[in-house]
Amino acid sequence: MTRFAVPGRIAVDGQAASRWQTATLTEIRRETPRAATFRLAVPGWAGHLPGQHLMLRLTAPDGYVAQRHYSIASAPDTSGHIELTLDRVPDGEVSGWFHTVARPGDTVEVRGPLSGFFAWPGDRPALLLGAGSGVVPLMAMVRHHRARGLTVPLRMLVSARSPEELIYGGELGAETTPVFTRSAPPGVPVGRMTAAHVAPLLADRPANGWEAYVCGSNAFAEHASRLLVAAGQPVERIRIERFG
Repeated sequence: MTRFAVPGRIAVDGQAASRWQTATLTEIRRETPRAATFRLAVPGWAGHLPGQHLMLRLTAPDGYVAQRHYSIASAPDTSGHIELTLDRVPDGEVSGWFHTVARPGDTVEVRGPLSGFFAWPGDRPALLLGAGSGVVPLMAMVRHHRARGLTVPLRMLVSARSPEELIYGGELGAETTPVFTRSAPPGVPVGRMTAAHVAPLLADRPANGWEAYVCGSNAFAEHASRLLVAAGQPVERIRIERFG
């Protein structure tokens, strides 16, 4: 990987991204009953683009090593910190450690950022579709859009079981339409994402069209992609990140 720049003067140092670095946990914030955000100080962080992920490594006292890929939730900045938002996965070695053992001051190893395919540098209209923790890399894009005061169109559809399980629910704004599959506030329909949610956004597409970013489980990714294609989104302009 080479060093490259994108609008807003974000730069990623590929050589630094290939090295394992020590990250120190500095803050834990509860997002939902099952999800929390973990803020990490990474003095040697190479910088990232919204939508990228990292590899995280834990090493037990007996030498056992566990590694997982996690999307970066925070927008690019110069603070020397990054944030990860993790669902607690049943029997999950790494997510279980974060949710039950980790405390500020603990250290882990990270390597990244990784993958440019799902990255959004802020230079094109973005239509974001996510479900559950699939909202995490999409939220990095929303935060980047806000922090840089970008005027390029950005819209997000996000699916959650209920308002209580909507990650970042208190932070979402006018760019976001939530869809609730099990329970919803009074007057809000309950059900999965449908053509009625997607079609109006495609009908009102910007002049240059949308770049669509889809993130969630395999089932959600397939369903959302079909909705996009049926509404007229070109297949080659759909980027998919699958969780699980």
